[in-house]
Amino acid sequence: MELSKRLYAVAGLVTEGASVADIGTDHGYVPAYLAEKGIAFRVLATDINEGPLMRAKSYIEERGLTDRIEIRRSDGLLNIRPGEADTIIAAGMGGGLVIKILSEGAEVVRSLKNMILQPQSEIGRVRRYINEHGLRIAEEDMVKEEGKYYPMMKAVHGEPEPYEKWEYLYGKRLLEKCHPVLKEYLLREIGLKEGILQRLREHAETEKTMMRIGELSREIEYAGRALACYGGI
Repeated sequence: MELSKRLYAVAGLVTEGASVADIGTDHGYVPAYLAEKGIAFRVLATDINEGPLMRAKSYIEERGLTDRIEIRRSDGLLNIRPGEADTIIAAGMGGGLVIKILSEGAEVVRSLKNMILQPQSEIGRVRRYINEHGLRIAEEDMVKEEGKYYPMMKAVHGEPEPYEKWEYLYGKRLLEKCHPVLKEYLLREIGLKEGILQRLREHAETEKTMMRIGELSREIEYAGRALACYGGI
């Protein structure tokens, strides 16, 4: 079976031999892939809504994987018992929801070895939450698919690390290995923000405009600091 580039990268962060709970499974593609490839020996495919669960059930039956994948309705981690899985995947959802899942499922989180997270928004906030709640980011990856950029991470239990603002925004582990997709993203972000900044400066200097100019200037500075690990532009 073929996964999208994003989902393939998410699955690539799973440790071989894991027992996995895929939170918000949607069509069940990742659980099916993990089971078929023998990466996970047990998989829970969960979702809060009945519709996605039925789609996942149909797909998993079609692939002949019902003996290796359990379908379960669950609001985040609330219907999962500690020890049922050693790894969770929470991909393709907003950063606020990722934090809510980790926070409300704290008892389950304490029993996990790995958390594979791919927030679609507020990723800096997710990184900060992880670093401030007894977890650390062990690994990160980033892919570009159909013109969009998707960062993702593997979190484990550990002590907090010192982070700069731009490391929360762009990913400490990505910056450490000078990830090529991140470099492309940073160059694009700087170019877009500098264009907006130039246009704002051509207009009347209202208080609102000046505030936005200040925000953009800081954002460009942070992106520039992140880009420094590549030796600049």
